[in-house]
Amino acid sequence: MSVFEIQARESFGFSAENPTGTHAGGTRGRDCEKLRPCIQIAPGETVTLCDTDGPGMITHMWFTGYIGHSFVLRVYWEGQEAPSVEAPISAFFGCAYDENFKDRDGKYPVLSAAPILMAPGRGYNCYWEMPFRRHCRVTMENRGDKEQTLYYMIEGWKGEISPAAGYFHAFYRQEHPVQKGRAYTVVDGLEGKGQFVGLCFAAGMNGHNTCWVEGEPKMYIDGGEYPTINYTGTEDYFCGSYGFGNDILQKQYQTFSGLYAGLYAITGNDSSEMYNGQQRFLLYRFHIQDPVYFSRSFRMTMDNLGWTGPRYDDYTSVAYWYLDRPAALPAELPADGELIMQ
Repeated sequence: MSVFEIQARESFGFSAENPTGTHAGGTRGRDCEKLRPCIQIAPGETVTLCDTDGPGMITHMWFTGYIGHSFVLRVYWEGQEAPSVEAPISAFFGCAYDENFKDRDGKYPVLSAAPILMAPGRGYNCYWEMPFRRHCRVTMENRGDKEQTLYYMIEGWKGEISPAAGYFHAFYRQEHPVQKGRAYTVVDGLEGKGQFVGLCFAAGMNGHNTCWVEGEPKMYIDGGEYPTINYTGTEDYFCGSYGFGNDILQKQYQTFSGLYAGLYAITGNDSSEMYNGQQRFLLYRFHIQDPVYFSRSFRMTMDNLGWTGPRYDDYTSVAYWYLDRPAALPAELPADGELIMQ
């Protein structure tokens, strides 16, 4: 659909000023008067941000305020009891190391991709298209021990949905640290027909670096014993090469942020000694131009490997995919105190 094509659709927008998302349901304030720009979420409280009938589609979500890992974002499709999207909000938006507000250059990390944008000041934006047929509900839970502030906007439209449209899913996983000698599981247990569309990824170095990107990402499709899609290295999967520049010429990692892939931020000690810094890397790879299709099942793993052999770094990821039906996620979240992302 081109933006200039007129559609039989009705726009909606859920926010603190219009919590029902209804037509003409926004502020009753006068010009230049703010009445309710944000909400407060108490410890242990879950707030419904969007609750609407379909058919329709979410096209944009924006959040700021407190946006650390104690806030958990969930999305439920078609009245299901289990969410199909569940992740700490920071990791969902590619910022798993949410306590680090500046990168190695002293600036806000900026992720500038097609489906996700993290702007300076921690403005989180999601442009993944999320169709639904009967019902959609979006919630935010505060799993921390302090009341926190949330600013939000969830936009979309009501209208006809293609019969071929799948349901958006997102799944959080971490290993702090990865078990040495065993591949990290990005996602497993996906059943049905759909397509894998990418992940946000964070890697925290433990010990001497030894070129941590030697590990191979592997995708197992429709029950295959061996991977169908097998990359040659971690930086290759994220569309880089030669240790993101650390192997050659400048001898240091260089960040980049493209429409579909990037190593957009490095935090922590960026030692000038080759491969010897205790950095924290924030990366993403979105399969928008190259979705990975499966008919029955899908799983993905990623080795944690350096020049000297298997490693034991801290890996954190959020995987994204579309499925032909709403489905519960393959595992539960770790406890809030286990989400150590510094």
